[in-house]
Amino acid sequence: MKTRRLSPDSLTMAAMITPALVLLVLFLVVPFFISIGLSFTNQRLLPGPIPTKFVGLRNFETILKDAEFWRAFLNVLLFTAMVIPLQCGFALLSAILLNGQKKGQRLFQGAFFLPYITPMVVVCVIWSTMFQFPSGVLNSLLKILSFGMAQPVEWLGNPKTALLSITLLSAWQAYGFQMVIYMAGLQNIPVELYEAAAMDGVHGWKRFTSITWPSLYQTNVFVLIITTIQALQLFTQVNILTQGGPQNSTNTLVHYIYRTGFVIQNIGKASAASIILFILVVVIYFSLSKLTQNDPTEAKV
Repeated sequence: MKTRRLSPDSLTMAAMITPALVLLVLFLVVPFFISIGLSFTNQRLLPGPIPTKFVGLRNFETILKDAEFWRAFLNVLLFTAMVIPLQCGFALLSAILLNGQKKGQRLFQGAFFLPYITPMVVVCVIWSTMFQFPSGVLNSLLKILSFGMAQPVEWLGNPKTALLSITLLSAWQAYGFQMVIYMAGLQNIPVELYEAAAMDGVHGWKRFTSITWPSLYQTNVFVLIITTIQALQLFTQVNILTQGGPQNSTNTLVHYIYRTGFVIQNIGKASAASIILFILVVVIYFSLSKLTQNDPTEAKV
């Protein structure tokens, strides 16, 4: 029986991909399985008088009965519902404007993409000064637009506005990534479709609804998936600006896991919460992925 030898190109590819795979397994796969094991124990962050022991599904039962967990879950759903249309809509609008711009397109594209590559900590510091009460940039702008009639808003200190404020920050910081994806989708639309539409007298909004939007179906699904997953993992903005407050109005699932594991020091319960979040992300991912099988543009062909 002849043994099949790998070609030099295959060996080169294997050598290049092996370090990445090793790091992936070491820092993602192994900790994930460790978390599964810890979720069935009463493991503490620091050694204490109570020995570590197997507790079965008690951590999961405690979490599902915890009102703070469900408030964090509701906050994440609300944040996702607000940030998706705001962030994706702004990204699509920017992509359309830049796609029709012949001069300085790359310059503007880089400027719009800059917030995405800026560290979130820096973005939060900048926006915290804008949210400052009562004399921040937003309150000053509100005072000017209302001719001094509007009262200053405590953006991060009011339960009614705190989550909305974080949504605005998050949408502004990350829309550049979706904009680049939308620009790629727009550039893949055949020019012949627009030329034929122009000959038929189709312009403006009708051209967008009949050609551009249907042609971006797969792009929209991809953007929807990645934006939803990113929204479910909201943490840094909350941890820096509000720490989950006021009155748990900005607490999220990841922040709940962080507090449970590193503040309360209940690693077992935090691991169980992380498993629940993982299951939620997987379910949402596969649910949204089914949309790619129902592309209306392919059905017309």
